[in-house]
Amino acid sequence: MNLDLARWQFAITTVYHFIFVPITIGTGFLVAGMQTAWYRTDNLKYLRATKFFGKLFLINFAMGVVTGIVQEFQFGMNWSSYSRFVGDIFGAPLAMEGLLAFFLESTFLGIWIFGWDRLPKKLHLASIWIAATGTLLSAYFILAANAWMQHPVGYKMNPTLGRAELTDIVRVLTQNTAVAAFAHTIPAAFFTAGGFVAGVAAWLLIRKRDVEMARPALKLGVITVIIAFIAVFFTGDWTSRIMTEQQPMKMAAAEALYDTTDNAPFSLLTIGTLDGSRPVYQIDLPSVLSLLSTGDANGVVKGVANLQAEYSAKYGTDNYIPNIPLAYWSFRLMIGFGGLAFLFALLTLWRMRKGGLPTSKWFGRAMLTMPFLPLLANSLGWIFTETARQPWAVFGLIKTADGVSPTVSAGSVATTMIGFTVLYGVLAVIEFGLMFRAIKVGPEAITSSPDNEVGGDSSRPLVMSY
Repeated sequence: MNLDLARWQFAITTVYHFIFVPITIGTGFLVAGMQTAWYRTDNLKYLRATKFFGKLFLINFAMGVVTGIVQEFQFGMNWSSYSRFVGDIFGAPLAMEGLLAFFLESTFLGIWIFGWDRLPKKLHLASIWIAATGTLLSAYFILAANAWMQHPVGYKMNPTLGRAELTDIVRVLTQNTAVAAFAHTIPAAFFTAGGFVAGVAAWLLIRKRDVEMARPALKLGVITVIIAFIAVFFTGDWTSRIMTEQQPMKMAAAEALYDTTDNAPFSLLTIGTLDGSRPVYQIDLPSVLSLLSTGDANGVVKGVANLQAEYSAKYGTDNYIPNIPLAYWSFRLMIGFGGLAFLFALLTLWRMRKGGLPTSKWFGRAMLTMPFLPLLANSLGWIFTETARQPWAVFGLIKTADGVSPTVSAGSVATTMIGFTVLYGVLAVIEFGLMFRAIKVGPEAITSSPDNEVGGDSSRPLVMSY
């Protein structure tokens, strides 16, 4: 009971926190791009877009910080055995993230917020680019820590203390699992941010508000979605091959592949038993999984049953099979939602050619889903990544069941989980309320270009502009 409650609490906290992460990373760079366009052209529509989407970015950033801090507290509260076992390694990249990357992004974001009427235009522009770069550094250090959980390297076991200890921080930070995760996650963040910008701009266009500003914002959003999706596709192929090599059970669960085979098929639809132990009905594409996983249509892909026997012999008798229905469907829904957003973006860009604007009812309904489709794809991708690793907290080293705090009662976990859930519900109302209010108010009116020697509207800082 204690283990299940602790897992649920961490899952609720993490999924909620991750709503804000990709939007923050991608939108920071898009806002920086808008401000760069204003800097180069002195066109007020780009300044208005910068301030409008900058407000939304700041709301999202603040919520991400609050929920991220709470998430880290849980390592010491509910997962103290895990923290003791891996803290010497896992804590290093997280400390780098807090002391270097987060300090960088928060400091320069503060300079950007309050520097509109105090800094020269060029320096003020530089501050948002540096803040956005800080989000990339934060992402890399956190992904490196997570990659170590997927594929532990650069450590040795201390038999006296019974824990893993760091021996090579460079290897932890530069292993291919971390590099591939970063290369895949960052385009996914731009994919999500592009959908967010496109959806908000489409809402303005549907209501015929601020068309001059919303049109280029919509175009920027859909182009970002298209380019990012292509990057996600190719980096996802790289990631899947690494995953097949390092965590073959995860790939087998994603495809509901129960028996080791060459010419392994890619499952279009698999219906299994209620306990996920075997397939009942399958529709698949022959050899495609082997090609995607190994680069060879005749490549061998290990199956769930064979891996279960292999792991039992290597690690001891236990159940090493993750939740196959969850892994299977989260993987497919990730691809489905992402592909749908990509198609909407392509069609919208085609309809906008030669200066036109989509006006049909279906466009309005479809584009209002754009902030959510990439976000769903992103979230489902991380749900797959983390749940399909089970029962391992750190693959091959420590199981999730062994990482839970031994002295924290189920009642305590249940109480805090309910409290966190209620609190996050309140924060969700506040977050979406602030977002909707800012979007409903729309971009502020700016009728004249500010002095070229300052960064923007000198009447008030961005954070107070609504």
